[in-house]
Amino acid sequence: MRRMVAETRLHPADFILPAFVREGVSEPVPIGAMPGVVQHTRDSLKKAAAEAVAAGISGIMLFGVPEESRKDALGTPGTDPDGILQVAIRDVRAEVGDDLLVMSDLCLDETTDHGHCGVLDDQGRVDNDATLERYAEMAQVQADAGAHVVGPSGMMDGQIGVVRDALDQIGREDVAILAYTAKYASAFYGPFREAVGSSLRGDRKTYQQDPANVRESLRELALDLEEGADMVMVKPAGPYLDILARVADTVDVPVAAYQISGEYSMIEAAAEKGWIDRDRAIMESLTGIRRAGARSILTYWATEVAQRLKDQ
Repeated sequence: MRRMVAETRLHPADFILPAFVREGVSEPVPIGAMPGVVQHTRDSLKKAAAEAVAAGISGIMLFGVPEESRKDALGTPGTDPDGILQVAIRDVRAEVGDDLLVMSDLCLDETTDHGHCGVLDDQGRVDNDATLERYAEMAQVQADAGAHVVGPSGMMDGQIGVVRDALDQIGREDVAILAYTAKYASAFYGPFREAVGSSLRGDRKTYQQDPANVRESLRELALDLEEGADMVMVKPAGPYLDILARVADTVDVPVAAYQISGEYSMIEAAAEKGWIDRDRAIMESLTGIRRAGARSILTYWATEVAQRLKDQ
């Protein structure tokens, strides 16, 4: 009876798998703060992509982790055609073709030696306009590598318009933009810092959203749509379901939500201690995100849950 009258349903196509690929490793590297998640080798990433296709999920969002010695103030590996992220995009496209949407993180934080999402000025502040120039170049090299979708995640003013223009300049009108529209300065990102080998000094409160505020995120939403975003995202997901619902009620483009590392780690840690039922907690958290209005959900459980849904 419950199944028959359920108002919200999950489907494998709702999910996108975030995946990390690390330069210079011969075996996958477990992420201590995210049990079950690894920094992939190029080969293990291709296997994960093939498994995602078999499970029926819609996409994979790739994050590149360069060798520490390659990082610099400008995030050069992010625009190097042979940087680890661009190599990984080509690898995954060669493995799965168009059977899986290959999405790429368009941000500098994994590739800079200071760990910020942009270029810093001589006073150590993020220089918005200088950063946009880097994002434009990143968009073009990621498109050339084969990304179907780019995900500008740095929260710089004007980033969507600049990325759209950069893609159009090289004839890549077919590459879609998933805008990280409401990205909050959250404590729940903690495990992600380990996942991408972050070199962050300080915090990102000058360019990510204040957790106390709603209206500024709605202004960001209006700007992203005006600049040409094809899809929009709320991040984190669970602590911001009210924001997600407001966004979903406002727009006529697809809405995504990112169930981030801290959300994942809390459930895994509590389940490991026997405090909660792991499988039920996972499904309940994802159902809540879907119920709030997310058309697509980025989650580290994407392949596992999609396979579970197929087997039901």
